[in-house]
Amino acid sequence: MIRLVAAVVAVLVASAALAAAAPPPRSASTAADAFLLRITIPGQDTVLIGGLEWPTSTTADVQSFQYPADGSIVSVGRSRAAVFASPGAAAAAQSFSEVIVVSLFNGEIVAGKITASVSAGASARSSGADTRASEVQGLRALGRDVPSTSGNASLEDWGTLTVLSSDSGSRKAGPPGAQATVTALRIRLSAAHGGLPAGSEIVIGNAQAVSVADLSAPPRQPPPSGIGRPSTSDDRPDRIPRAPEPDVGGEVAGGPVKVAPEVSTRLSSGGYVFPVYGTASFGDSFGGPRPNVPGGWHHGEDIFAAAGTPLLAVADGTLHTIGFTKIGGYRLWLRDTQGNEFYYAHLSAYSPLAVEGRNVQAGDVIGFVGDTGDADGGSPHLHFEIHPAAMAGLGYDGVVAPYSILLAWRRADDISFSAGRIYVPTGPGFTTLPPPGAVLLEANDIAATSGLVPGALEKALK
Repeated sequence: MIRLVAAVVAVLVASAALAAAAPPPRSASTAADAFLLRITIPGQDTVLIGGLEWPTSTTADVQSFQYPADGSIVSVGRSRAAVFASPGAAAAAQSFSEVIVVSLFNGEIVAGKITASVSAGASARSSGADTRASEVQGLRALGRDVPSTSGNASLEDWGTLTVLSSDSGSRKAGPPGAQATVTALRIRLSAAHGGLPAGSEIVIGNAQAVSVADLSAPPRQPPPSGIGRPSTSDDRPDRIPRAPEPDVGGEVAGGPVKVAPEVSTRLSSGGYVFPVYGTASFGDSFGGPRPNVPGGWHHGEDIFAAAGTPLLAVADGTLHTIGFTKIGGYRLWLRDTQGNEFYYAHLSAYSPLAVEGRNVQAGDVIGFVGDTGDADGGSPHLHFEIHPAAMAGLGYDGVVAPYSILLAWRRADDISFSAGRIYVPTGPGFTTLPPPGAVLLEANDIAATSGLVPGALEKALK
């Protein structure tokens, strides 16, 4: 479970590292921050819930919150936030804030889920930012449905409501940089209402991210020989890999090995398990900009946990393509019995089971969380990808967003891979991706099939 970081503070201190204008100031540095809820009342202390600023505080999990104690002004249910930043020559930052079941002014304004999600990346090759994962679901104000698209709505004569206010921008040089900020929902009072004076403001869901490439940083190198066997692959992430090599008699090819602890896991009825054992947090950054990978977008999800946290096989299957790459660091692939592929990257070490061609069972410890590869110097995390078998023909782009699937696995629930959305780049040269579930190879009209006599079924039923 994400650890609790919820506080009511006397004064809201804005992060100097983040800028609202686009692109970020040339003096800015890679940073990320977020908050779940902020209530500003003239002449009173500001209330801030779930305020995060990397690297001081990186995750927040709030079961519920009411203000005041009876919830007459603000009431929210389960809420969570996470921030991450990785400075360097290929800088990246992510920020995520999600609030569920919102009620304002005794139900005059309600929403099912409010999400602010941003990411930014910058390197010598490219830079960019993304706010598209931000959304407001089920919003109603004064008994009327409010569109979930960005814009403003009038609250009679006492205030205004702003939905999905965002700003993003980037530059290619001087140094390369990108930034994005999203405020999911903002209510400003022009007159006293519901116990708050005029000039009060309520903000729900805020996320900001800045990435500035440090071109003076030395390039990250593979570990020296003797620590592991570097892969011969180039500087790009692995494509859908080859068939597994035969078992090599217990030798671990490509990295340091740690003794695996005993763990107890709960599998779904379909045989799947969450890939990180113990406390971990993650957002929904799939499709966000990644300047150092093919296509320039994030093909998976980053799951943050303490360095050395055990990593589990998500399903029964075979391990393969174990070794070091400049981007993935120590990484491996798991192919399950249905042919689906799962990619694990940035490991600090492998378990003794991590042998090329070794069969493992769901819940087996196969490695440990780290920050190797291009995650060097950032927060330890697992980069995790899901490549359904039905999409294998699309190569590395045959991938689905892991977020909803990871949520289900954490609850030991089963979910179809088709629940993970597909990122479809736009523009010339891009391929339209099929759904990750069943692929229709051929279709025939059964009514025209020889032997199907009209009225035969009715006669049989009689």
